[in-house]
Amino acid sequence: MYESEMKDRSPGTVVLRTENLTKHYGGVEALTDVNFEIRTGDVVALVGDNGAGKSTFAKMISGAISPTAGKIEFFGKEVAFKDPAQARELGIEAVYQDLALVPHIDVGGNLFLGREPAPFGLLGRALGLLDLGAMRKSAWEALERLKVKLPSVTTPIGSMSGGQRQATAIARSVLWGGELIIMDEPVAALGVQETEEALKLVEDVASHGVPLVIISHNLEHVFRLANRIVVFRLGGLAADVKVEDTTPQEIVGYITGATKAQAKATA
Repeated sequence: MYESEMKDRSPGTVVLRTENLTKHYGGVEALTDVNFEIRTGDVVALVGDNGAGKSTFAKMISGAISPTAGKIEFFGKEVAFKDPAQARELGIEAVYQDLALVPHIDVGGNLFLGREPAPFGLLGRALGLLDLGAMRKSAWEALERLKVKLPSVTTPIGSMSGGQRQATAIARSVLWGGELIIMDEPVAALGVQETEEALKLVEDVASHGVPLVIISHNLEHVFRLANRIVVFRLGGLAADVKVEDTTPQEIVGYITGATKAQAKATA
């Protein structure tokens, strides 16, 4: 368990930093010596081919997997997450492609999944009671704050569209991810209209200043949402550039190795 404490959240403060972060699976080097940092107000896109290491990296900083070597610092203090629950205690939330929603539970229940408030304090929790009214009220407030339009917070997730499910998962991350939010392909498998709605939702989340890490294969979306792009290639960090200092063509070159090879050839 990590103790809560006062943190400096002023603009430009380093929220999370990694040093030589490495993950090996036996003889397979999934990720090697990644140095990275994200500050308040940053929206950092992680790009690269499948198997380049970006998802492995995201899972390590969200507590889903443990690094083989290296370290993670959160607001200047080294942390070692045993599981995602410890990362969530610190305000780090992740939205993965499977969304981790329960189809037969309503919106309110999914927003509070694992954190359900109970009436009568500890007694209510011991008896397994849920404060459904408080959950639904907080759910509506969170959705209204993000301008998310859903039929009702009592509607089961399984009866909703893909875009509505995605919006619910993002709203949950905002509700609990007060320090850092990680999104893995936030608009994957959505239609054109739902994609635009999801992109606007991510932009609105970013406007609140909470740093975002976004994994995406869509460079158009990357250049729209991010202020920095981090390129992973063959299990390493190939580039870390500001959006205004690069182009989609250059990023493709980093992803394929062409940009690096050209730089060596002309050196």
